Formats: sequence, C-alpha cells, structure tokens
Amino acid sequence: QVQLVESGGGLVQPGGSLRLSCTASGFPFSTYTMIWHRHSPGKERELVASISPTGGTTNYADSVKGRFTISRDNAKNTVNLQISSLKPEDTAVFYCHARMTDVWGITTDYWGQGTQVTVSS
Repeated sequence: QVQLVESGGGLVQPGGSLRLSCTASGFPFSTYTMIWHRHSPGKERELVASISPTGGTTNYADSVKGRFTISRDNAKNTVNLQISSLKPEDTAVFYCHARMTDVWGITTDYWGQGTQVTVSS
C-alpha cells in the first residue's frame, strides 16, 4: 500500500520557520522525484520545490528561493522541506508528491494528504 504522510505543519508567526516532513512507503522511494506543492485558498496549486531521486538536483519556485530548502534521506524514505522567513502569503496546505517516469514514458504519481501551514501573528 502506497502512503505519503506529511507532518510538521502548524501555526507560526511571520518571520518564523517550520520543517515539513514526508514519509513514504509502499514504493521504491529512491527512484522517484519528490516534489512539494502548496495550495492557498483562492489560488492555483503551486509547485514550490523538487528534488531528484539521488538528491543531486533541486529546483525552487521563484517565490520561495532563498527561504525554502528541500532535502531527502533515501535510507529513511523521507523528504523534508525547511521553510523559513515565513510570510502570511505562505499560508497554504503543503502537499508531498512522488513522481517517476519509466523507460517507456509511463508516469506514476503519488500524493500525500497535505499538511496545513498557517502564518499569522
């Protein structure tokens, strides 16, 4: 059974930090690109960060560059998102997403249920 379970969300004051974690099971984690998205009310879902299967390549949305850091531990089947210098506009549900495209071009996607991050004083 495939599972992606996010944790670490919560209420934080502007300027604060949080560390989100996503623990995966039921699929070969080390072969999947891992992605964090966020979805704020009234806005489209936004891809905020991604990391390659080996962790050697990371990418970030312009809106979070310099504030968010994605990392993974393939031995523990976890991907983390360190978020800092938080702003009220960072308030969103953050989702963990696993994606793999095989040699035949078939893409497999798995999603977590999300964790709420609320930035407010």
